[in-house]
Amino acid sequence: MGAGAGGTVLSRVQLAVCGLLMFACAALGWQAQGWRCGRMMAEQGETRAQALVVQLQGEREQRHGLEQRLRDTESRHFKELSDAQQSQARLRDRLATADVRLSALVERDDACAAVPAATGAAGVDHGAVRARLEPTHAGRIIAITDDGDRGLIALRGCQDYVREVLGRAR
Repeated sequence: MGAGAGGTVLSRVQLAVCGLLMFACAALGWQAQGWRCGRMMAEQGETRAQALVVQLQGEREQRHGLEQRLRDTESRHFKELSDAQQSQARLRDRLATADVRLSALVERDDACAAVPAATGAAGVDHGAVRARLEPTHAGRIIAITDDGDRGLIALRGCQDYVREVLGRAR
């Protein structure tokens, strides 16, 4: 029984050593698999990060392009507004110095239309009758048209801005 018992103890030790070796191999394999998976995940993360950087750079370039186009549009509209204001100021100055007079067409009655206007040496004048406006009224009309011009230029600027932004968002 001693030999049998000793053989049994030896096989249990061998089994324990074998089990420990198998456990160590499994643990080492598990660790190696973890390292490999970690490396793969790190590489995937790096690839994703690089793709994100490229995407962000593209979006940044698009944004810079849009900002430049908007600056150009704003500068063009500012120039239009400035030109319109200068034109209106020149017209107001010419009205103030009586260099220019505003007039309005006067509608004739049918009875007046049948009678020709005074004739001159060149012939009969059948032209339209015009009435001159007082300078204060002419100034008010110029101010109204100036406001209208500014409003139209501002509206066109807003429309261009919206078109530019929406056109790039698609």
